[in-house]
Amino acid sequence: MASENDWRRIVASALDWEQAHADFQKSIAGLDPALRGKRPYDFPHSVWELVDHIRATQHDLLEFCMNPKYKEPKWPDDYWPDPAVAPNEAAWNESLGAIKRDTAAFAEFAANDPRDLTARIPHGTGQTYLRTILVAVDHTSYHVGQIIAVRRLLGAWNP
Repeated sequence: MASENDWRRIVASALDWEQAHADFQKSIAGLDPALRGKRPYDFPHSVWELVDHIRATQHDLLEFCMNPKYKEPKWPDDYWPDPAVAPNEAAWNESLGAIKRDTAAFAEFAANDPRDLTARIPHGTGQTYLRTILVAVDHTSYHVGQIIAVRRLLGAWNP
């Protein structure tokens, strides 16, 4: 029978694992910077929009778990970048760095925070810590699939 530490490590590893699909890092690896802000025909997002949306949402979910003074960002404005603004190198790198930092912080929280992950978040509306971590896993996985779809449509996916 698995211990609490065992399942906490499994949950933490799910934040960036590559088992049933490509992980986030592989989904963006080798992408030509000129294609970051390009939307394929009839597709609602560019890779940049998806990357920065992952960053904003993951950060929000982490804050929701860890900050007792959490304030919910405005939907959708605070969760998506302006589609008319293509990312420069600094914005791209900052977004990737923030995703990496927040993924590590979320994994640390899942594996080692003393709170009961099945407990309700005190300032929430019934959400538990575990549910919120799983939402982060699911959300990122969904958008990684979209990143790969965008790259395929742009002819820029070579797994």
